[in-house]
Amino acid sequence: MNTYSAVKNRILTLCYEKRLTINKLANESGVAPSTIKNILYGKSQNPGIVTIKYLCDGMGITLKEFFSAQDFSDTEQELK
Repeated sequence: MNTYSAVKNRILTLCYEKRLTINKLANESGVAPSTIKNILYGKSQNPGIVTIKYLCDGMGITLKEFFSAQDFSDTEQELK
């Protein structure tokens, strides 16, 4: 799995667990719905850490909790 897929999957999983829609996450985090949609639908495959931090704040979790998911342990090396 690549890093983009891990980030996307983590956002989707957390939204499901916390029962958040894209619009609700946008309201809670201060990140535009279009930015979230661009991440989830592949238009933006390199979201910045600040954006991820805002999303974490909106979900009530830390960056450490966000990146502690198994998907990130299973990411392949992307620079070869």
